[in-house]
Amino acid sequence: MKKKLYLMRHGETWFNERKKIQGWTDSPLTENGIRQARKARDWFEEQDIHFTDAYCSTSERASDTLEIVTDLPYTRLKGLKEMNFGKFDGEDEFLNPPVDEYETFFAKYGGGETRRDVRRRMKETLDEIMAKEGHECVLAVSHGAACANFYREWEHVAKAKKNERFYNCCILEYTVEDGTFILEAIHNINRPEGK
Repeated sequence: MKKKLYLMRHGETWFNERKKIQGWTDSPLTENGIRQARKARDWFEEQDIHFTDAYCSTSERASDTLEIVTDLPYTRLKGLKEMNFGKFDGEDEFLNPPVDEYETFFAKYGGGETRRDVRRRMKETLDEIMAKEGHECVLAVSHGAACANFYREWEHVAKAKKNERFYNCCILEYTVEDGTFILEAIHNINRPEGK
């Protein structure tokens, strides 16, 4: 039986606005982040999408985003958290390594994770969620790097390909069947003007 998963990034936060690395540390949504979440809510309503179940990471920025998008009861799960950037968490983004070093860079610094760690954690968590009976149309609010690493796990079967960053409140639309997650579309509804 085919099911739908809408995996969504949270709205803009203070740390996003201030160009800070934000993993397991948290910061609240900005006014813009609240507007982005409302725009996502409106998009779901315009598409006539009705969730059966809702989940988010344990970070406040994810739960606050989810609460704007839907009034469904929801479950917070550590498995949906952002990548742990170790000692770099909360530091300025200019300290990020080059993309080709991202795979294992943060694991060397105070408990940070590798991309593989995040892919495995996200896959296990979303496998468990989507295997539940009655979970026909699920909203899961997570984070930029966590969503990107889950995308990489299933990129080989994706119908939609990532050709830009996942902006705040980006929605990844997956069809799930027999344990396979097929990305049908990427809805970057809050893409900044000129991007």
